[in-house]
Parts: sequence; C-alpha cells; structure tokens
Amino acid sequence: MQGITVDKKDNCQFIRFNAFAKENRIVHGFTTRLGGVSERPYQELNMAFHVGDNPEHVRTNRKIACQALGINHKDLVAAVQVHGKRVKVVGTEHRGLGAIDYETALPDTDALITNVPGVPLSSYYADCVPLLFYDPVKICVGLAHAGWRGTVQRIAAETVRQMMKAFGCSSRDILVGIGPAIGPCCYQVDKPVQQMVASQFKEWPKLLTPVGDNHWQLDLWETNRSALLEAGIEQENITTAGLCTVCHNDMFFSHRAEKGKTGRMASLIMIK
Repeated sequence: MQGITVDKKDNCQFIRFNAFAKENRIVHGFTTRLGGVSERPYQELNMAFHVGDNPEHVRTNRKIACQALGINHKDLVAAVQVHGKRVKVVGTEHRGLGAIDYETALPDTDALITNVPGVPLSSYYADCVPLLFYDPVKICVGLAHAGWRGTVQRIAAETVRQMMKAFGCSSRDILVGIGPAIGPCCYQVDKPVQQMVASQFKEWPKLLTPVGDNHWQLDLWETNRSALLEAGIEQENITTAGLCTVCHNDMFFSHRAEKGKTGRMASLIMIK
C-alpha cells in the first residue's frame, strides 16, 4: 500500500493518495463500507442511490462521509455511470446535480473534470476501477469510473485528453491515483473480454494470465496504468492503491463477492 494512506475521520475510513495531499490544495478520498447507517445487504456506508437501498440512508451516508472530509454533501456532482468513456466538464452550474437523488444526476457519463473550487465531484464503485486526477500546476481535478468496458475504451486516456483540452494541462504534470478495485487475483474473464483487451492493447499477454480453457485473469489496474502511460502520464506520477475489493470484502463493497446485491463506495475530489 505504498503511496496511499488509510485515514479515519469520525467513524469513516478513507483511502487517500499521498501525492495528492502534499500541497493541501484539494480535498479527496475514496470511502470504504464502514461508518454508515445502511442495513444489509448495503451495510454500512453505501453511497449510491441506484442499488436499491433506502434513499434516506444514502443521503445520511453521504452527509456523514462528506462532513468528515469538509464537503457539503448537497453540492456533490454525480453522474449516471454507463461503462462508457464520456467525460463531462463540470462548472458551478452543475453543483448539486445527483447529490440528493438519482434523477438529477448527469446522464450517460463516466468521468467528471473541473477547475472550479468548491465543486465536489463524485463517482461510485463496487469492483470497477476508480481513477482520480489532479494537476497541481493548473489546479484542476477529475475522476473516472473504469470497469472493463471503460478500461478497454481507454477512459483513463480520454480523461487526460479532456483535461488538456479544457484546462491547458500538460500530461507531464497530472497526478493519477488508481483506487481499490477488483484485483488480478480475483478477476476472471472469458474469451470475448480477452479478445477485446487483446484488440486494444498490444501488451495484452502481460495483462491477461491464462487460467484454464478460454478463461484469463485480467489485471485492470495495470491495463489502466498502461493507457495512462500511453496518454503521456509520467510513470512516477501514477499511484496504484493495490487493494482488491474482493479480497478485502470486509472493508469494501464487492459486486462479484456479494453476487450483485451490495452497496457502493464513492470517489470524492474537490478543489478548496
């Protein structure tokens, strides 16, 4: 777990990237499942409305987590995540969309970027890869939701490109955190997924490990890191948490480990 810190604030735990925290210009954190009010099978700190949990519990959980980080939960910007690669530039006018209900969330979007202080971005996970972005030179931030489909579509690289386009960033300056997600130890895929990865990444034999007939273990962490390197991110500017949500199901929600009925963690990031 080199490069990350597990912080406890009140009853919540957050995964934070040490590189992001150096200049104290932003607030960020990736929640765990601990410290909220949701009941089984969403216990405890489910942060997402779309999974079937009591909406009042979700609102309370968001308030608990955001207060611990110094964010107003009613200002959160959230999206309807569809495993695509659409990146939305977020401004003051988007503050609060998706914060207290699912109906107002930004449609069909898997990455958010902003350079506006006081506009907290959020996205939601239970095995997919959370990517957080911070440019300490241009002072802008972003986050992206990368399941295998988004990973293959290079949403990581697309987020970098959109930060460069919208905010004038240099890829050399952008810091990226790859958060807790299903690890290569636990993510087995079939031949159609293997073929999709192989068609998009020339180094696919390093990303997929054969485990019997027509099945492979896919390393989503490394696949996203590869896409980031291709996009010009410096190797030393990428931090991988290295925490598998399946192996650490006591700490994180896992769609696979809990057979689809579970809560979601949240990525949160905001410029102060």
